[in-house]
Amino acid sequence: MLDGHALSSAVLEADRVNKSFGSVPVLFSVSIDIRAGEVHALIGENGAGKSTLMKILSGFHAPTSGRVLLDGVETVLPGNGEAEKLGVILIHQELNLAEQMTVEENVFLGREMTRKGLLDREGMRAVVQGYLDDIGLDIRPTDRIADLSIAHKQMVEIVKAISRNARVLIMDEPTAVLTESETALFFKQVERLKATGVAIVFVSHKLGEVKEIADRVTVLRDGQWIATNDIAELTPDAMAQLMVGRELSDLFPPINEADVDAPLALDVRGLSSREVRKVSFGLREGEVLGFFGLIGSGRTAVFEAICGLADRTAGKVELFGKPFDPKSVAEARDRGIVYLTKDRKEKGLLLAQKMRPNLTLFALPNFVKRLGIDRAAEQSALERGIRRFDIRARDPEVLVGDMSGGNQQKLLLAKVMECNPKIVVIDEPTRGIDVGTKQQIYHFIAALASEGVSVVMISSEMPEVIGISHRVVVMRDGEITGILTGNDINESEIVRYAAGLKRVGEND
Repeated sequence: MLDGHALSSAVLEADRVNKSFGSVPVLFSVSIDIRAGEVHALIGENGAGKSTLMKILSGFHAPTSGRVLLDGVETVLPGNGEAEKLGVILIHQELNLAEQMTVEENVFLGREMTRKGLLDREGMRAVVQGYLDDIGLDIRPTDRIADLSIAHKQMVEIVKAISRNARVLIMDEPTAVLTESETALFFKQVERLKATGVAIVFVSHKLGEVKEIADRVTVLRDGQWIATNDIAELTPDAMAQLMVGRELSDLFPPINEADVDAPLALDVRGLSSREVRKVSFGLREGEVLGFFGLIGSGRTAVFEAICGLADRTAGKVELFGKPFDPKSVAEARDRGIVYLTKDRKEKGLLLAQKMRPNLTLFALPNFVKRLGIDRAAEQSALERGIRRFDIRARDPEVLVGDMSGGNQQKLLLAKVMECNPKIVVIDEPTRGIDVGTKQQIYHFIAALASEGVSVVMISSEMPEVIGISHRVVVMRDGEITGILTGNDINESEIVRYAAGLKRVGEND
C-alpha cells in the first residue's frame, strides 16, 4: 500500500523501501509513485535521503527491503545505468558528458549507428539535428561539448534521454548553476517532455522553481517520508517548514550595524586582471561585504586575483595596511585571508577521502610534529569541527563523496576555519544546499562578523545578498557599477546596477 497516493497511471513506484549501508540506515519505509505526464518534485534537507531514493528508483542502488514496481509489476532494476534500457534515466547533478566529444557523439555513445560496418555519421547527425530542432536548441550536432554553456550541456543530457525513449526522467538539481533565462528555457523543454507522457522526477532546493514546475511534491526528512501533496496545496514557505520541521521566519539572523570607523582589513585600488578592470573597494574589520553580479560579471575573478589564484595586471592591494600580492593560496592563508571555492566537489574537497584528512589538509602545517602528523590533534580538530558546524554523518568514517551537499559545504567551512583567518571569502556559500543548512550558514557568517572577522560573500542569490550584507558591491562586465549601503540594498536597485542602468563609484 502506497500511503494512499498510488494511481493506475503510476509508471514507477517505491513501496515501503528501506535502505541501509552496512549497519547505518538511511531510508525508512519510504513510498512514492511517479506518474506519466507529471513533474513530481522530491525535496528535503541535505541528508534527507533524496539521493539514495533517486538511485534506488534508477537501479544504481538496490533497496535493503521493500519493493520497486515498474508499470505495477515488482521489478529488480538493473544497475550501472542499465535501467536506461527500460526507459528509466537519471541525469546526475554532475553532468555525464564526454567534454572533448561532439554533441552527436555523446548522444550515441555506446550505441553508435553503423552502415556497412562503418560509423554512419551522416545518419547520427540527422537524427540529433531532428531532436535539436524539436526542442528549439540553437546548437549543432558537431559542436564540441567543452565549448557549450552549462545550460546547453543540460539540454544535451535531455536530448540523450529523448534518444533513449525515456519513460521516467529523474533530474538531480538540474538548475543549480543556470541563470534565470537558462532555467526558463530548460523548463520549456520539461513541459514538452511532460506533454509527451514522460514521468519526471525533479529534485531541487529552489522552492520557487518547485512551485513553478511541479504537479506534486514529496518531502523527505531524516530518511523518512513526511508528505506528498499537490503543488496547489503548498507555498514555498510551507514546503520549507515540512522539510525542516520548524518555522523558518528567522532564516536571516540579525546583523549588527557595521562600524564605519573600523580599520580597513582589505584595501583594493585599481585592480585589473585578465577578466576584471580597475576594481576598487574596501573591506572593514567585522563587515559582511556582498558581491553580486550576473554570470560573467567578474565577481569570482576579483578574488582569484586577490588571493593568489590568478595574475594581476595592474592595481594595488593592502591587507591590514601592508602591501599584499600573494603568489599562492597558501601564502594568502599565512597572511590571514582564505577563499572558499564555489566548486566544492572539484576544487574544495577530496571526495574519495574521509572527513579527517579533508578537514586538516589546508591547515596541515598546524598538525605536523617531528615524527609526522599528529593524529590525535587531527581527531580533536575533527570533533571540534563537527560540533561547531553541525556536520551530520551517521558514520564518522564515511567518504566525503558520500556525504550530502550541505554537510560537504559545512566541512569545507570547518576546513578553512582551522587556519583561524581574519578575512573569509565565501564564493556561492549556499549553492545546491537545503533551506535549513542555508539558515545555519547565514547564522555562522553573522557570528564571524560579530567576532571581528571580515567576510566577503560572493553570491548569485539576491535574497541572501540583501539579507546578510552590510554593503553590496555590484559588478558587470568585469567592472564595479555600484557599491550600495542602507536602504539602497534592495532588489530593484541591485538589478539596475547589475544591468548597467546605473553606475556610481565607492564613496567609502
